Amino acid sequence: MRVLAPQALAQPVLRPMTRDDIPAVRAFEQAACADATHAWSEDNYRSSLSSGYWMRVCTLPGGQVVGVCVAMFGVDELHLLNIAVDRACHGQGLASFMLERLVDLCQAHRLATLWLEVRPSNTRARALYERHGYAQVGLRKNYYPALGGREDAVVMRREVALDAPLD
Repeated sequence: MRVLAPQALAQPVLRPMTRDDIPAVRAFEQAACADATHAWSEDNYRSSLSSGYWMRVCTLPGGQVVGVCVAMFGVDELHLLNIAVDRACHGQGLASFMLERLVDLCQAHRLATLWLEVRPSNTRARALYERHGYAQVGLRKNYYPALGGREDAVVMRREVALDAPLD
């Protein structure tokens, strides 16, 4: 596993994702998943780009793609569809950086609620979401494909303060 110096992560950049980013995103996402059914497919990314979803990659100062965030606009809400960080960059605050940009996006578009689903077995992600103000509000039975069957999804919601001043 490659290790990145902490100072390399000092100035991450979030930019729109392109089709050219798909191979890099797929590589680090698949490497981070113990079960290949957890990772998004190339078709998932291509169809999301074609659908006009809000798709961003997180890059380091040299341009290396180390994170991805995909969200879908709804009526008065934003739905986080996928977020992943290169395993070599775990613990460096990149997922938090992307989650806070989603809040900024909600405020800019006057969207009061952020939604997501997460696997019950993904305790690290669930803890991250809870630290960022998400609360469990439901359960979707047999939502995710998993080895040997299906796995439920924990539905989480974060209310976004819209009275916060915008830059």
